[in-house]
Amino acid sequence: MTRLFLVAGEASGDVLGGRLIPALRARDPDLQLAGIGGPRMAEQGVPSLFPIRELALMGLLEVLPSIRRLARRLDEAEAAVIRFRPDALVTIDSPGFTLRLAARIKPLGIPVVHYVAPQIWAWRPGRVAKIRARVDRLLCLLPFEPPIFEAAQIPARFVGHPVLEAGIETGNTARFRARHGIAPEERVLLVMPGSRPGEIKRMLALFGGAIARLGATHPGLRPVLPVGHLVADAVAAGVEGWASRPILVTDLADKHDAFAAASLGLVKSGTSSLEMAVAGVPHLVAYRVNPITAAIVRRLARVRFASLVNLLADRALVPEYLQEAATEAALADGLAALLAGGAEAQRAGFGPVLAQLRAPEGLPSEAAATAILEAAKRR
Repeated sequence: MTRLFLVAGEASGDVLGGRLIPALRARDPDLQLAGIGGPRMAEQGVPSLFPIRELALMGLLEVLPSIRRLARRLDEAEAAVIRFRPDALVTIDSPGFTLRLAARIKPLGIPVVHYVAPQIWAWRPGRVAKIRARVDRLLCLLPFEPPIFEAAQIPARFVGHPVLEAGIETGNTARFRARHGIAPEERVLLVMPGSRPGEIKRMLALFGGAIARLGATHPGLRPVLPVGHLVADAVAAGVEGWASRPILVTDLADKHDAFAAASLGLVKSGTSSLEMAVAGVPHLVAYRVNPITAAIVRRLARVRFASLVNLLADRALVPEYLQEAATEAALADGLAALLAGGAEAQRAGFGPVLAQLRAPEGLPSEAAATAILEAAKRR
């Protein structure tokens, strides 16, 4: 009987874990699972050792106040893995936590499969030595990543990007507009400030100010925010006082309908941009971090773009507004430009980008499950 311990450190990893678990069980019905995750993994019968919202931190300086709590949780996770005695440890994204756990577990002879390869091609390529010491196999979401890791003697496999099986393209515009009472003359502006509490705090005020400015010259925009359950309260508090009556959606089917209904989007950099591309929604990308963190990242960065859409297109298909360039006025002007006719060229570029993300065989979760079970059974 195969035993796997799965660890996701934030909401996006929980979503991946929630899709991965059924794919694993389809291949091995007798599989025994335990781990750390969120509501999506719990729905699939894998309750979490502790709340993952405690791990959802990002930024170099932003993590410092939580170091002691994270160290305590790391000890708890290590002890739980040792008690469970899995045939493999599956760590999902969140390398700041998961690869530290891997460093403790791998010397015990337990194979470590890390799902979502760290972006060493973007910054801090020196991390590759630590990754090689801590991981037995990497599952990559981007097609250009395996050769980079194979060159460093790290077995890696491209399994396709999970955004392609998220169901984003299945939404219904009419249903969404009717459910939320959106008038025919109103246009839906999809707003995605991030999934981590720190991101939400930074980005919502900026996005709210930009939308207020845009509304002064473009009335009839209705902001819609798809949010995860873990941060729904934080988002609700952050949009209090917005003049434009934002709609918050947490139900998955309602989120897909929101994508279908959207005319344009304002998102933080990351997977959100790929989600917009799948839905065919023209959008802007913006991001801010602590100024000291930004200065450090700029010194270490090795890529021209922050948006995955732009990286795959190898051009500025989606306008990016990063750090000091991310101002309310600049974002309002950028959204106005999309409304004035800049949307179609962006939409036309989405197809070639998304074509690069398809797995060689089957859905991404299925390809990942196959690779994980191979590693576990090899032990």
